[in-house]
Amino acid sequence: MTLEASLAVADGPPEPKIVNMVSTVNLGCKLDLKMIVMKARNAEYNPKRFHAVIIRIKEPKTTSLVFSSGKMVVTGAKSYIESKQAAWKYSNTVKKTGFEVSFKDFKVQNIVANCKLNYPIRLKTLAHSETLGLATYETELFPGLIYRVLKPKVVFIVFASGNIIITGAKIKEDTDKAWELMYPLIAQHGRPVNFCTIFDCSISDRRKKCT
Repeated sequence: MTLEASLAVADGPPEPKIVNMVSTVNLGCKLDLKMIVMKARNAEYNPKRFHAVIIRIKEPKTTSLVFSSGKMVVTGAKSYIESKQAAWKYSNTVKKTGFEVSFKDFKVQNIVANCKLNYPIRLKTLAHSETLGLATYETELFPGLIYRVLKPKVVFIVFASGNIIITGAKIKEDTDKAWELMYPLIAQHGRPVNFCTIFDCSISDRRKKCT
């Protein structure tokens, strides 16, 4: 483990930030998508491209996909509360277009979070550390390493720059638990950084001190 990684582990891991939450809800009735797009605001429908009405709202800033079956998908929320609040607003929007909708089976299907480490990662060596799950690293196909933690079932996409995407959890607690397990393993494969990076010099200072 590098000095930077050791110091970072001692200080504790950075907290992952939720950037997207995908949820679903059943509106409980069949829907006429053409009628919805004619009556609802901020709605669009192009059946040749996608068989769902797309509706957007600004608060919370989210997007919904409304299907003729009555199923609805909500994306873009940053928390469970935001996601459910948005789903209620979308269901009311559909209701106002003339349908007797209900609000059934609301469920978060996926949580996407990210975080940034202040040091780069050796992906080749991390790929051989399968103590928590299964790792896939094929540079010809994708620049990041995909690490599937078995318990809880969460997927990490790790880039050499130190950027990390965490996806697959359905509750925030699973994201946090998987990160607590995975962070020390990732830190073991941290790569040394130069003097200027450690002290966060400006670009001009880096050029002066590193030449």
